[in-house]
Amino acid sequence: MVIGGLVAAGVLRKAKPIPPEKIVTVERGDVARSVVARGKIEPLSRVGVKSKANGIIKALLADVGDEVKQGQILAELDKEDLEAQVREAKASVEAEQANLQAAVAAEAKARIEAANPELEFTRRDFERAQGLFKDKVSSQQALDDAERAYKICENRQKLLDATIETAAAQTQQVRARVAAAKAVLDRAEETLGYATIRAPINGVVLFRPTEVGDAVSSILNMGSAATLIMNLGDISSVYIRGNVDEADVGKTELNQCVRTKVESYPNESFDGLVKKIAPSGQDQGNVTTFEVRVTISNPQGKLRVGMTANAEIVLEEKKNVLLVPETALVYDKDKSTWAQLLAAGTKQGWRKVPVKLGISNGQRTQITDGLKEGDKLVLP
Repeated sequence: MVIGGLVAAGVLRKAKPIPPEKIVTVERGDVARSVVARGKIEPLSRVGVKSKANGIIKALLADVGDEVKQGQILAELDKEDLEAQVREAKASVEAEQANLQAAVAAEAKARIEAANPELEFTRRDFERAQGLFKDKVSSQQALDDAERAYKICENRQKLLDATIETAAAQTQQVRARVAAAKAVLDRAEETLGYATIRAPINGVVLFRPTEVGDAVSSILNMGSAATLIMNLGDISSVYIRGNVDEADVGKTELNQCVRTKVESYPNESFDGLVKKIAPSGQDQGNVTTFEVRVTISNPQGKLRVGMTANAEIVLEEKKNVLLVPETALVYDKDKSTWAQLLAAGTKQGWRKVPVKLGISNGQRTQITDGLKEGDKLVLP
């Protein structure tokens, strides 16, 4: 027994000492297999604010970084000329309305005059004269005088009827002029309203190239070349346009979970989802990549437009599994894998143990067989 103990002690003395930093422990934890898309934070929607009116900026009520609500006033243009146009248009409407009143009165007068009772009396006189002439009681001269009076009165009635038609047409013309004047007034008031520029969306002012006193050209006149007053972005949700290598794009699917990190918050992760995968790739230095769009909720506004972000697209995830550092594994040419299990009774201080692997994130690897929790491994 003494001799056996001396032999064992001799073997232990021959074992090489292993530095503590070269020993790792098999632990339980979570691991995910993923691909990373790197890109810039972009707002969910971006709007360029332009004016529908020409003018000079009199006031700017929002600056870069300000949060604004839909309908909030962002800028005011000088309104002096526009207000003068509105006053002029109102005066034109009032003048045409007065003309309309006169035209309606003239038409009413013509209708009253056209209700001519004299025509009926002269017709009766003519009919009586005809009867008296037939009975040889009245002369031809009396009949002719009665007929002449009736014809004159009949012609006068036709003239009065024509006067009614003319007055009615003039009334319609004035009504049309009133409508046209009101349309001019509506346009003038609308243009005056355009001088107050409001936010089209809820968002944040991303960029404001203008200052008070700058001239503004209307989008109605200049189209896309009109003056940009400011840019707004909705950053309640943001997205990343990143690129994924063609070797990984086949593993990427819509609505996969994404964990995003930015340099400004190294200890935080922002959850998102894959919302778009480009159908065609693009070559970058002999490497084909596919654009992937990842949306991220940003309720606290921590993520800012232009930040560089790494979006980790989770392809597969395992929870509460055995994990070892990737550096603790040894790969043979025959594709078998083994680890160096700490063994104090061996010459080198460890023994070779074959293992089976699960998923890996490149730093830690899942062990499905060959080791147990708490085992000590020696780094090769």
